Amino acid sequence: MLNKAGSLNKKISKGPSGPTGPIFYCEDVSVEFNEIRALKNIQLTVERGEIIFVTGASGAGKTTLLKLLSGLQEPTSGKIIRPNFFAGKKNLYISNVFQDLRLMGKYTCEENLMFAYDSSIYKDKAEFIQDMHELTRILGIKDRLHLKINQANGGLQQKVAIVRSLLTRPDVLIADEPTSSLDTENARRLFDVFNLYNAKRGLTVVWATHNKELCKSFTGRIIHLDNGRLVYSGHACFI
Repeated sequence: MLNKAGSLNKKISKGPSGPTGPIFYCEDVSVEFNEIRALKNIQLTVERGEIIFVTGASGAGKTTLLKLLSGLQEPTSGKIIRPNFFAGKKNLYISNVFQDLRLMGKYTCEENLMFAYDSSIYKDKAEFIQDMHELTRILGIKDRLHLKINQANGGLQQKVAIVRSLLTRPDVLIADEPTSSLDTENARRLFDVFNLYNAKRGLTVVWATHNKELCKSFTGRIIHLDNGRLVYSGHACFI
C-alpha cells in the first residue's frame, strides 16, 4: 500500500506545539544522472513533526531523495513544494547531516559544537551551552568533548555532527545513515534525542537507513525505496 501525496490546497492547522501540516510535497518527481534515473515519479507528502525513516538497498535512491528534500538537488521532472507556514519565518530552516560530516579535525569536539552558536537563535551563550550539555549527556559524549576531531573515532564524530545540527534549532533535520558507525544501544540513544527535540520543538526528522529491523523498534513512518521508486509508505510492522 502506498500513501500518495496530499492536495496542494490542504490547509495548515495549529496543534498543541504550533503549526501542523505538510512541509514537503513531491509531485511526480524524477531525478536523472547521465540517463540513470535515481528517482522515478515520486509522490510524497511530509508533515510537520513527523519522524520518517527512508529505507532501501544501496543505490535505491535514499541519498538522492534526502538531497532533494533539503534543496541540494533539483528534480529533473516533476516538482517539490515547500509551503512556508512557519509564523514569522521567511524560510524553512533545514539542517543536514550527510555522510561527509564536515567537521574540523584540528579543533576539539566542543569547539566544533561551539561554532553552531548563533546569537539570533539563543538569548545568550549560557542557554546554548545548556542545550549542548543536555544533548552531549544524553548521547554519552560529555566527557569526551576535549578530544580533537582527528583523534575521535567514527561514532564520536557522527554524534558531534548530529549534536551540532540540533544546536542550530532547525525546523527539519535530514540525516543520511546517522547510525552507520553506532551500535544498537547508541543508535537508540540517538533516537531518544530525536524524540526529545520532536516533542520539545516540533522537529521534523527524515532519517535514511538500510537497517529496517532497527526502524521497527521505533515509532515513525517508513518510506521504502526500490530502484528509485517509492514502493511503500506506512508503519514499520507491515514492511
